[in-house]
Amino acid sequence: MKKEILSEKIHHIDITKFDATPIIEAYERMAFQARNLARASKIADEMLKDEDTTVILCLAGSLFSAGLKKVVHHMVRYNMVDVIVSNGAIIVDQDFFEALGFSHYKGSPYADDHKLMELMIDRIYDTYIDEEELRACDSTVKGIADNLSPGPYSSREFIKEMGKYLYDKSFGKNDSVVLEAYLKDLPIFVPAFSDSSAGFGLVMHQWEREKEGKQSVSIDSAKDFLELTKIKLNSKNTGLIMIGGGVPKNFAQDITIAADLVGGGIHMHKYAIQITVADERDGALSGSTLKEAHSWGKVDEGKEQMVFAEATLVFPLLVSYLYHKGSWKKRKAKRLNKLLDEGET
Repeated sequence: MKKEILSEKIHHIDITKFDATPIIEAYERMAFQARNLARASKIADEMLKDEDTTVILCLAGSLFSAGLKKVVHHMVRYNMVDVIVSNGAIIVDQDFFEALGFSHYKGSPYADDHKLMELMIDRIYDTYIDEEELRACDSTVKGIADNLSPGPYSSREFIKEMGKYLYDKSFGKNDSVVLEAYLKDLPIFVPAFSDSSAGFGLVMHQWEREKEGKQSVSIDSAKDFLELTKIKLNSKNTGLIMIGGGVPKNFAQDITIAADLVGGGIHMHKYAIQITVADERDGALSGSTLKEAHSWGKVDEGKEQMVFAEATLVFPLLVSYLYHKGSWKKRKAKRLNKLLDEGET
């Protein structure tokens, strides 16, 4: 029964196989979210052309389980992005999980969830995950922590160790973002790192170490904030490409204020685009506009654009446009992991 349910894998869309340039240019002559997406695409391309800009990609939601992993993998491989700020599920439960050889599967929002629970199948709307495989992922994270020296790590430092694990074990050949970022020395920050499969692994690690009377590995979210602030201080300009909202959006926007507080002065993000389905009327962050962010000193005016649309529909169009426009060809990897590790900021 379980094997039958988990029979059809989710496939990741490949933005190199189609050219969205004509549709984006057609959207520019339309209205509503079509025109907004066209303007956002133009702003994103301008970011890539600006050699003084560090591009920060923010990811929230359940994007990679839905088939968007290869989109981000291509962004990393082709130097369209210099830093990633994400929620934990995308990086650990979805990317690292698949890098270990596991998969997400096509499902149905109308499934019998009690039956799924009995079979240890977890559901994300119309996508299924094998809970037993997720627990293997948890245990792998525990093993990585067990082999590190005790003490506090930023999520970036720990995720780099995850990338090293994939590289050393010859895992992650299926377009893993964690592995590609490791090879590119590209920082990945997950401010709420324990709110993911990694959290279960770290709980098991710390529980076991505590029983043995030994020190353990922990994640220092303040160090995350400090490291990303250092990147901001080291960058002449910064630009945000935000998919969804939540913690990654706020974390990346807040570094302009943190930089000012440590004496760097306020240098707002020069560019910012956001794709979201959230609404601004309830005052929540995910739907708050980039215009509103200007009042906080976070996002400059003039090169910002909101796109109110679902990511699986429009994110591939935007990145396909960037890929085929080719502005990334003149960009080089900034290798900001190396910069942070060597304390050169």
